[in-house]
Amino acid sequence: MADPVLLIISGSLRREATNRKLLAEAARVFGAADVTEADLNLPLYDGDAEAEAGIPAAVQALADQISAADAVAISTPEYNKAPSGVLKNALDWVSRTEGNPWADKPVAVMSAAAGRAGGEQAQALLRGFLVPFQPRLITGPQVHLAGSGQAFDEAGRLANDRYETALVGLMQKLRAEALR
Repeated sequence: MADPVLLIISGSLRREATNRKLLAEAARVFGAADVTEADLNLPLYDGDAEAEAGIPAAVQALADQISAADAVAISTPEYNKAPSGVLKNALDWVSRTEGNPWADKPVAVMSAAAGRAGGEQAQALLRGFLVPFQPRLITGPQVHLAGSGQAFDEAGRLANDRYETALVGLMQKLRAEALR
């Protein structure tokens, strides 16, 4: 059997974002997989622009990546107690594409944030944002990476065993759902 396709989606556009680092660790502990990283550099959703020009190619590419994936891992930062606008914009755009690429798709959600709650509120809201799409949300163990700026060593590995244990558990459940 071919390796499963794992799509990773970071709610942060920054190259060195801790959410990207967390997803790299998630992909590592997921095991053998064809890993693809989504690009959320999308135009802001605008119904008039959609009516005039249709779905942008970058949005369709994202929807196609979601459709092709056997599993999706999403990591969100927490900005003002919510997921990033970049991530919400991507969800809004993908909802406008043909079909529903999220339907019955195994999805794991995690968060990395500077605060001591590790993005817990953003993660809870993100789960709510995903409900209309009807994915198979993996409910735990939850990974809320607090103090994320100090959570990784020089090699980009998680420096805290407690977070690594939770991440391994979450990704094992995601892998099992992907192979189901």
